[in-house]
Amino acid sequence: MKLVHFFTSTKAYHDLSLLFARLFTGYFMLTLHGWGKITAGTDRWNRLGSGLSDLIGLDFLSIPLGFMASFAESIGAILIIIGLTTRPAAFLLAFTMFVAVCKKLPGGIKGAELPALFLCLSLVILLSGAGKYSIDYLLKQKK
Repeated sequence: MKLVHFFTSTKAYHDLSLLFARLFTGYFMLTLHGWGKITAGTDRWNRLGSGLSDLIGLDFLSIPLGFMASFAESIGAILIIIGLTTRPAAFLLAFTMFVAVCKKLPGGIKGAELPALFLCLSLVILLSGAGKYSIDYLLKQKK
């Protein structure tokens, strides 16, 4: 009977699934992408931001935009992991991944696959929120 409940319940594992989504999305983004970018400095930020700054025609924004992408992939990932300001952090990460998908898509779907997956996960976290196992939830309960 419990196995049937596991497969038919719509709410029983919702918060646990959000926790897993946050932990794995944040961990992989931070360790495989974000940390190296945020610690690399302005040369790397310039290269990262040039894709969007070239697109909008404002070259002087390449370093700030690159820093924002690095911030979303590192500090934003940490915030997603611990569940603090989760929705704003997920929005920043989703926007960053949207830009990455747009940059890589002309090379084919294989090149855009990983940022597309991170985009989808970020959107799930953005739309669902952090869930019960988060600092956001604890802070909301104290109000």
